[in-house]
Amino acid sequence: MVKPIYIVLGAIPVIAALLLSTPLLLRNEIPTSAANHTDNIEIEYTKHQLKKISYGVTERTGAQKTEILYIKNDGEIKYSVTENGYLKPDVRSQLDEAKLNKIKALIKETGFIAIPSESFAIMDNATEYQKSNVKITLNGRVNQIHWPQQNVTMDFIPPIITMVESELDLIISEFSE
Repeated sequence: MVKPIYIVLGAIPVIAALLLSTPLLLRNEIPTSAANHTDNIEIEYTKHQLKKISYGVTERTGAQKTEILYIKNDGEIKYSVTENGYLKPDVRSQLDEAKLNKIKALIKETGFIAIPSESFAIMDNATEYQKSNVKITLNGRVNQIHWPQQNVTMDFIPPIITMVESELDLIISEFSE
């Protein structure tokens, strides 16, 4: 028969481990501690609003609107928009350090830089859709991924890609208002 004192002594490390790990497991956000100030990152994010135009026998896909967000390592932002073939003046701004660290941590912690560059097939019946592209350079390693919105492809787009897309779309929304 096991003495009750051994059960109590064995339960203490288990309870301590649960108390320490529960907040980490229930947290929705990526911890910004993954971002290191020595990390060198550059992000180029492009969104195209595409439309297929049929000319009878042939068809062409053209961009109605293209948005380009370029983020440098120091937080400098350049935002460009081309709409209906006309380039609007560039907007330059500075990203605060907290947001930059959040994006760095998201990319490092999720292994985004290791995602293979694969192409996602567009369904034939898609006429208007958004296609995105992100090129990330992290400490000399480069990864570039192209993907359409989920409802125009039968392929599964990994949640890591949509998480990065959401963060970058939040930054773009500050300029497009």
